[in-house]
Amino acid sequence: MPELPEVEALAADLRERAVGREIDRGDVAEFSVLKTYDPPLSALHGARLSGTSRRGKFLDLTCAPATGGALHLVTHLARAGWLRWRDTLPEAPAKPGKGPLAFRLRFSDGSGFDLTEAGTRKRLAVYLVAELGQIPGVASLGPEPLDAGFTTEVLAGILAGRRTQIKGLLRDQKLIAGIGNAYSDEVLHAARMSPFRLASSLSPQEVADLHAVIIATLREAIGRSGGLAASDLKQEKKAGLRVHGRTGESCPVCGDTIREVSFADSALQYCPSCQTGGKPLADRRLSRLLK
Repeated sequence: MPELPEVEALAADLRERAVGREIDRGDVAEFSVLKTYDPPLSALHGARLSGTSRRGKFLDLTCAPATGGALHLVTHLARAGWLRWRDTLPEAPAKPGKGPLAFRLRFSDGSGFDLTEAGTRKRLAVYLVAELGQIPGVASLGPEPLDAGFTTEVLAGILAGRRTQIKGLLRDQKLIAGIGNAYSDEVLHAARMSPFRLASSLSPQEVADLHAVIIATLREAIGRSGGLAASDLKQEKKAGLRVHGRTGESCPVCGDTIREVSFADSALQYCPSCQTGGKPLADRRLSRLLK
């Protein structure tokens, strides 16, 4: 799943490639992808792409119609979605089908991008709105972890009194925007903290250390992604991860074997020596450290 660093890089890549281009049209190739209907996609015709940005894991393309005002074409790539830039796209509108293509934005010069989604669980979402607050998932987002306002005190307030495992809290978009399954694993490994640690149990020093690690981990990932085209981001992310997705490999810090805990629809990875005092975590939902 693209998370904060990858969506930030996608916004930067499109900012370089596409800002200033005139939009020809937007085509829906998967009926479930479009979540809004007013304004219609036809409102994009003749508009110019005026800016790109990110909010949480949402990619926001600001469009300036010839009639004035602004529209936001927003996408959430979900778990299996991706953006693929094309220097040349077909002139004919994309047709709904069974392939991975979900949505296409074509510019008047023939260039543009496809939004694709692998698998059968279709969760990729596209919105066209006048205000970002009209999108429920954006309106409910928590603070951005790289904003200046995300201080140690803010993080302490989020953690205080929550008898929630820290892994789940870091992934909760209503509490902190942009961190998903992969980077929560990376943050907790760097912080040397068990993913099952209760959020409310952290000491003030541990909160401060976790705050510093969150920022450093995300900034490092953004730095690795800087200047990369969309086509290179997936491989870069995979290569830069230390524990996530590396079950059975050696921990780059201590050499212990990276372990996994599987859930119904996801899995986490961790290093026992670095994070749980050498004890493996039980591989079942809501488990605690084996005694």
